[in-house]
Order: sequence, then C-alpha cells, then structure tokens
Amino acid sequence: MGRAKAGYMAGWVSIVINSLLFALKYWAGLVTGSIALMADAWHTLSDSISSIVVVIAIRLSSRKPDKEHPFGHGRWEQIAALIIAFILAIVAYDFMKDSIIRISHKEVTVFGALAVWVTITSIVVKETLAQYAFYIARKTKNLSVKADGWHHRSDALSSVVVLIGILFAKQFWWIDGALGIIIALMLFYATYQIAREAIVKLLGEEPNKQLIDNILEQVNALPYGHLHLHHFHIHNYVSHQELTFHLKLDNKMSIKEGHVIATAVENMIREKFGIIATAHIEPVDCPHASD
Repeated sequence: MGRAKAGYMAGWVSIVINSLLFALKYWAGLVTGSIALMADAWHTLSDSISSIVVVIAIRLSSRKPDKEHPFGHGRWEQIAALIIAFILAIVAYDFMKDSIIRISHKEVTVFGALAVWVTITSIVVKETLAQYAFYIARKTKNLSVKADGWHHRSDALSSVVVLIGILFAKQFWWIDGALGIIIALMLFYATYQIAREAIVKLLGEEPNKQLIDNILEQVNALPYGHLHLHHFHIHNYVSHQELTFHLKLDNKMSIKEGHVIATAVENMIREKFGIIATAHIEPVDCPHASD
C-alpha cells in the first residue's frame, strides 16, 4: 500500500469511527449530566476534525514538485500537525474553564451503568484507533498521522480517567470537575508534544549521528581511499531528504577527477540511503570554520 493511500485510509477510518463514538458519548453525557463525559465526547469529535485535516494534508503533500515548490509539498504534513495541536489546545482550554466553573458551583453528577459501558467502549475503540494510526505512521513516516494517533491515545487516556472518576463518584462530589481538569492538562501536554515535533522538523534538524557515521563508513568503502567529509546539513522535505556536505580532495587533483569522486559519493548516498546529496569540493589544505 502506498504512503498516501495508507494515510488516507487511516484518516477516513478515524473520521467515521470517531463521529459514531462522539454521538454515543455525547448522548450518555446528556443523559447523566456529566461534564466529563461531554468533554470527552467533544475530545472525540476533535479527533474527527483532526483526521479531516490529516486527509487534506496528505492530498496536498502528495502533489509532485512544481515550479513554485521545487522541493515538493511534503511539509504540509508538519503544518497539519500544528493545526491539530491548535485544535487540541482550544478543546483543552474549554474543558479547563467548564471544569473550574463546575467545581466552584459545587455541581454534583450522578453516574449510572450507561456511563460505565459507554466509557469502557470508548477506551477500547480509541486505543485500537491509536495503535492503527501508530502502525501506519511507522510504515509511512507520516508525522500528521502520528499526531492523529496521539490524539486517539489522549482520548483513550481521558476515558480511563473518566471511568476511574465514575467508580468513585459517590464518595467525592467534586470528581467530575476534577476529571475535566485532568483531561485538559493531558490535552495540553499532547498539544506540546505534537507542536514541538512539527516545529523542530520545520525549523531544521541536526543530522542524526548514526546516519552520518553510516554514510562515512560507506563512503570509505568506495575505491578512493579515505575521504574527508564534513560540514553536514540535512533538509527534511518529508517526501524526500537532501544532504549537503563539504568534501576535501587533493589540491593536485583535476576538476574532472574531483567531479567523478563527488558524483560517486552522491550516487552512493542516494542509492543506499534514499537521500539526495550535494557535495561541495574544497582543497584538502584549505582551512574551514567547520573543520
């Protein structure tokens, strides 16, 4: 299954199941009058919204490079992850506000068997969706699908918290409002995690040391002796990566000979690591600030 198709499938499965689960949880919240259940329902609906964002982002990011975007459109996935994080932050703020109001007014919620079964169903369904999204994300390296998976996971965890609260509701009148605050804090944390990863990728990452070590090992296996590569920069465009580096060569070597070696190194990196490489050749005795 292709990268885009797998992402589409994960998105649409999430949209359909979350919409049905939202209706079930919101109905249970209305019947019981529980702000925690209704907050949990809106959290689930926000999953559907984030999945719609994922589907749109996958369609945009799968477009081929063009004149205006020569490096492709892959970074739409990081933009989608930031949008999802923003949605989560709004939902978290709303839950926090309503929960504080409920505690300040000393409102009591009476739960029943309906709330228990709906919450258990939510936990099972949401964790299953999370595992499915994480599986697709591992296969496709799609950050927005991974963010959607964390959205599912946070919903499953919030339902666990709700279930615990339901079991102790008779002993503690304030439990429903307290649960809403806990869920909001969990959502804020998920927002931070998702936004941080997306921003790091958008701003640019330091090349992974293991990747560089593996590249150097393969370069030195070429029939040109020990080559001095340094000053690595990696550019992640999601659909592909580009690596630039400096290559020191003997001063007496001709331009043609240097070109042959640099091209061999670039081709090897593309074939073995799937990364587009560009080498900058410089004399071996020429000092450089990055040496």
